[in-house]
Amino acid sequence: MGAVGGDGEEGTDKEKEEEAERERLEAIREAEERRKEKHRKMEEEREKMRQEIRDKYNIKKKEEITEEQQQAAVPDNPLMRKKKTPEELAREAEAEDEDEFTKLKNTLESHVTEIKTQIESKCSLQ
Repeated sequence: MGAVGGDGEEGTDKEKEEEAERERLEAIREAEERRKEKHRKMEEEREKMRQEIRDKYNIKKKEEITEEQQQAAVPDNPLMRKKKTPEELAREAEAEDEDEFTKLKNTLESHVTEIKTQIESKCSLQ
């Protein structure tokens, strides 16, 4: 008889635990929202004070650094450079192929190999 009564209590215990967990998570979320709001207000006050100082001393506000300026400021360190995309690599390879000197070199090499094969075919040992 004791086993029948025990099943009902386990179900309510789980429900109570789940409810307590939901309440705990809700409290954490609300605390986080209050914290964010507090920090937002503090930052607004700081910015207001900064602006008053800028106005008082006729100082211009620094502009945000753009990504292009940031890249220009970074030295050409091979470990820190931006990796090239496959498209960029393909464009560079095409540019190399289109170079006049490279074209001339490739043409000469192909003619030399062609002449070499002609000579070898005529001078074959039998």
